[in-house]
Amino acid sequence: MKLFFSPGACSLAPHIVLRESGADFSLDQVDIPNHRTASGADYYSITPKGQVPLLQLDDGSTLSEGAIIAQYIADHAGATSLLPAAGSTARYRVMEWQNYIGSELHKSFSPLFNPAFDAAAKTIHAGLLRKKFEWVDTKLAGTDYLTGDDFTVADAYLFTVAGWAKMVALDLSDLAHLQAFLARVAGRPAVQAALKAEGLIPA
Repeated sequence: MKLFFSPGACSLAPHIVLRESGADFSLDQVDIPNHRTASGADYYSITPKGQVPLLQLDDGSTLSEGAIIAQYIADHAGATSLLPAAGSTARYRVMEWQNYIGSELHKSFSPLFNPAFDAAAKTIHAGLLRKKFEWVDTKLAGTDYLTGDDFTVADAYLFTVAGWAKMVALDLSDLAHLQAFLARVAGRPAVQAALKAEGLIPA
């Protein structure tokens, strides 16, 4: 398998999942503004969406959308700690978090990264996003990870998205449970390996 990624983007989540699952894979970095891959390809020729992540499967076909890629990786590896078995309530709890992070947190960062939004608009959006993180903080009280003792695909996604806060000056430092979670996830060997591979921390 090959993961097309951009450092620190939402593709970091499936990158972490790949490493956590023990999968055999390669990486190809994408220069999103110029639509070129590190291997020299026109990224639009690979995916008309022009977005990361994208997972190229062993048969040459591709799979897009981060939450679905993470689900595929976990299922393909039989990693039920990353994503519980189909049909189980535990699986739906993880997918519930995947959906919340994607629709309520991930997309809420878009206005803060958009230079077309003025400072007043960004302040409003930042306040709304901050309240969502405050709610997430309450859900992390007394638990190591979002759904209990096991690190799941949803934890990889939350770690990735929450990491963007410092890029847009969204202060989450007082959210103690969230900060403890982020430190816990950052300390995982697979996460360290992913961060180093993307150049986000020193190798």
